[in-house]
Parts: sequence; structure tokens; C-alpha cells
Amino acid sequence: AVFVARRGQQSDGHRYIAAAIAAGASAVIGEAALDDLPLPYVRVKDAAQALGLLASAYYDYPARELVIVGVTGTDGKTTTCHLLHSILKCAGIAAGSISTLAADFGDEAVATGLHVTTPGAPQVQGYLARMRAAGLTHCILEMTSHGLAQGRLQGVDVDVAVLTNLMHEHLDFHGSWENYRAAKARMFHMLGAGFRKAGVVKAAVVNADDPSAGYFQAIPAERSLCYGLHQRADFQARDIRHLPQATAFTVQGEPLEMRLVGEFNLSNALAAVSAARHLGVGWGAVRRGLLALDGLAGRMERVDEGQDFIALVDFAHTPNALKRALSAARRMLSEGGRLIAVFGSAGLRDVEKRRLMAETSAVLADMTILTAEDPRTESLDAILAAMAAGCRAQGGVEGATFVRIRDRGEALYRACQMARAGDVVIACGKGHEQSMCFGTVEYAWDDRAALRAALRGSALATLPTAAR
Repeated sequence: AVFVARRGQQSDGHRYIAAAIAAGASAVIGEAALDDLPLPYVRVKDAAQALGLLASAYYDYPARELVIVGVTGTDGKTTTCHLLHSILKCAGIAAGSISTLAADFGDEAVATGLHVTTPGAPQVQGYLARMRAAGLTHCILEMTSHGLAQGRLQGVDVDVAVLTNLMHEHLDFHGSWENYRAAKARMFHMLGAGFRKAGVVKAAVVNADDPSAGYFQAIPAERSLCYGLHQRADFQARDIRHLPQATAFTVQGEPLEMRLVGEFNLSNALAAVSAARHLGVGWGAVRRGLLALDGLAGRMERVDEGQDFIALVDFAHTPNALKRALSAARRMLSEGGRLIAVFGSAGLRDVEKRRLMAETSAVLADMTILTAEDPRTESLDAILAAMAAGCRAQGGVEGATFVRIRDRGEALYRACQMARAGDVVIACGKGHEQSMCFGTVEYAWDDRAALRAALRGSALATLPTAAR
């Protein structure tokens, strides 16, 4: 096998070349100037980007035989992918998908990782090859800024590029807003650089309501479409009705309804509808596909143990996503009800969002409970202190409108204990994820199970002994 030596944020693959050779590598690809290796060595400018092209070639270019819809953005990618997947299936199109939740091969789905949205390049190409072998014709692929910047998606021939939105996130990795936006833009540039498939018109689908819409629409594409709630768009939602457990609206005069709630999910639905219509899907299949999706794991997911208040789990882990989730939750309150939000902010990630998320909750929630969320090797107390400062900056009073509870299980229990009839308790940040990271160890954790236990009157402990 070929060993590719990549330079990462924490480690340098060139340090492991000798071990790879000892393990039987037949050739090495890297970025350093090396001339004393006992086997073929190819030097490239960016080994991570090269790996994507190598993986594509290894699997005989599977993306060239699939219509690839790439979906990127800060928030809403996974929901958009699943809505579009549902629509395509209802249209009789053999479509697979790769998202945060799973890779769907038509008759089987597999988990894609703990905290990883876009798998590594060999896994991505392997999944696409598996879809091709299964006779699928389309694939909806969730594309993160990390995955795009790190070359995990090199060698994927994108046919439709969909942008959900672009908000404050991942600046710890990208270094600046401009770099973050450029990473997302890679997917749109892939429209012009990829393999051309007979009869497939390459299209860009952009959220007209997003401030960066013009930036992405300026990237050349054979067809450019836009959707929106507020700005004039090709696919614009009108006659919107937010129902308790559904959303009804019209697009181009066609009446549509979906079981998902919240303005943010309406925007996601418009993105999916726009892509589907570009691919030639009729309105009947669009209508059936939207209604067929009951909900998504960890996305405004209800947990019901017979309590007289609403309990929700949501993946919101950015300031914008939290604002959208809390705004949607407020619409679910009964008269006189209170919104109780439980969330944290991850360690070794963008530190600015700790303050921003806390400020958002201080404004929108009646009670905010700050707690653990993957602190990793950072001090949990320091993270919570930064968030508490954000709450105070918006007039929050510790002990009255916000509290700090280090153990997430205890935080959820306390939230349920203080809730009364008509309230909404929402746990944000973890969603579908099945682990929480303390130090360098991933400990088993499921927000839904913990919230269910809290509703039953017990608290699941989350903090490992060393972190207590």
C-alpha cells in the first residue's frame, strides 16, 4: 500500500514514514524534501489534497458515475441532506447520502463517526463506490469547511452545490472569516473543475437571505438558483403557517407541508426543494418527500415521559443555530410558560462563540443552565466562566436567570425539576452524538437518554472521576 504523510494540526505524518516502510509500504507520498528512502517517493505540495485524488483513483472514480449534490453551510446541512434524500426517494430516484448522522446506501445505513461530519477521503470514496455497486444514481453529500480545506472531498465531482448559510464558526481552525468562507467556496469551485457528466447541468443553489449570497453567486456555474424567506428568490416561501407540530407554506404557488417546525427548518426545506426541482423532480414527489420525514435524531427531537411540559434535544452548537433553536422553542410555550435552556461550549474550538452563545440564551431563554460539552483538554471551569460572563453582559443574574452546573446529567435533571406545566426544556449542543470528550477520552453519552432519565427523576453522571 501507499503511505501518505500528511501534516496535521497536532502531528506530522512524516515522523511515521520509517514505521510505514517497516510495516510494508510500497511507496510514500509526502511534502518534505526526502532523497534517501529505499522505495519510491513522490513529493507533493499538499499531501492531504493529494490523498483525495488518490482515493478517487483507487476506487476507479465512483463520483463520475453518480450525480453528486454537495451541501455546505454553518447550520442546517444535515437536515437539508435528509429532506432532499427523502424527496428523491419519493420521486423513485435511487439516491444515497453521507451526512453527520450516517451514510445511507439505499438498503443499509452505517454511522459515520462520533464528532466527524465529513469522513476521511478513503472512506468518502469507498462509500461512493459502494453506492455505485448498489446501483444508486445519486448521492447527497454533506460537506464541512474542515472536510473541504483538508482535502477529504478532493476527487468528488460535484454537480449541484447547495449553501444553507454562513455564520460565525470554526475560526479556531480557519483563522479568519475570509478563510472560513473560502473553504466553503471550494465546493462551488468544484462545479467547474469536476468531471462533466452527460446530460447533467451543474448548478449552484444559494440562500438569498444569507449576507454572503452574492459572494457565492459570483462563482461561475452553468445554472444559478436562489431560495429564501425574506429576499426575492427563485424559490420563495409564501403563505407561511407555523403549526404546533408542522409547517405549511407555498412555493411558486404549490402548497407544501412538512412535519419539521421552526423558521430555520423552513429555510432548509427551501434548499432541498430548490435542488430537487433543478434535478427534475415533480411537485408531487416534493410534497410527499417533505411529509415523509418525521424528524431527525437530535434535531428538535421530543423526549416524552408523560411530563406536563415539552422536553427537546437539539444539535445547536453555534450562536446562530442556538438562536434559531431557542426561537423555535419559544413558539412552543404555553401561555405563561418558561424556556429553560441547557448547553455548553466545546473545548479546543472557537472560543468566541462561548460568549456569543451565552449572550443569545440570556436574551431568549428564561433560565439558562451552563454545563459541560466536550471540554477536551481545556478547563471546564474556565469555559463556564467565559459563558457566565456572556450571560451577565446581557443582564443575566447568576442564581436567578442562569446557573453553572458542571455535570451535564445533573444539569438536565435540575432543568426538569424546575420545569412546570407549559414550559419547554431544551438541551442543546450534543444532539445525536453518542459520546462526550474529557481530556483525550471519549466517554459514552447520549443527551436523549440522559434527558429521559431526568424526566424519570434521576440524573445520569457525565463527569469522569478525574474531572469532578
